[in-house]
Amino acid sequence: MEILRAEGLVKTYGQGENKFNAVDGISLSVEKGEFVAIVGASGSGKSTLMHMLGGVDRPTQGRIIIDGTEINRMNSNKLAIFRRRQIGLVYQFYNLIPILTVEENITLPADLDGKKISEEKLDGILDTLGIKNKRRNLPNELSGGQQQRVSIARALINEPAILLADEPTGNLDSKATEDIMGLLKMTNKKYKQTIIMITHNLDIARTADRILTIRDGKIVEEV
Repeated sequence: MEILRAEGLVKTYGQGENKFNAVDGISLSVEKGEFVAIVGASGSGKSTLMHMLGGVDRPTQGRIIIDGTEINRMNSNKLAIFRRRQIGLVYQFYNLIPILTVEENITLPADLDGKKISEEKLDGILDTLGIKNKRRNLPNELSGGQQQRVSIARALINEPAILLADEPTGNLDSKATEDIMGLLKMTNKKYKQTIIMITHNLDIARTADRILTIRDGKIVEEV
């Protein structure tokens, strides 16, 4: 079943002689439960594409349909709500709230939505990601790998339609990178979680089911 479809995405910056397309006519489809990696060099357009798929930025042209909803037609308020409920975001630098505990960081999206997360569900995610004994800690009391685990847990708490990971291991050492990639693969299999991951590292990309290569704003290869 198709969970995401993008049609003719274009993102244009600048004007006149400085005008250029960071994303230039990309179309793609992702099935529910699929793990897709998007690879490309710096400046290839992969992060711009990710921001549009995640509803963080809007395309200049084209359509994005997530779980049957065309998000580019939404106003800013509706899009913010949809993003909080249906799109999990994992970034390279974690983006945790420093004054909130691990547990409070994880439940924040649900709290903003007025939802109560059951202790059973929270314990399950904490246990699965190996941070159950860190639930009362603040982010600065954790290693980089542990902080990224919290970021992943936060992205999963609302059971999103898709999880978008932008260079999720870019700030980690090799051991933590291996651990985080193992966790992403496990959540993909255990929870049937759809994942789209941006990376410049082909070895990491090979963890995914499918690899799309982007160059100069276009998808040039799919394996």
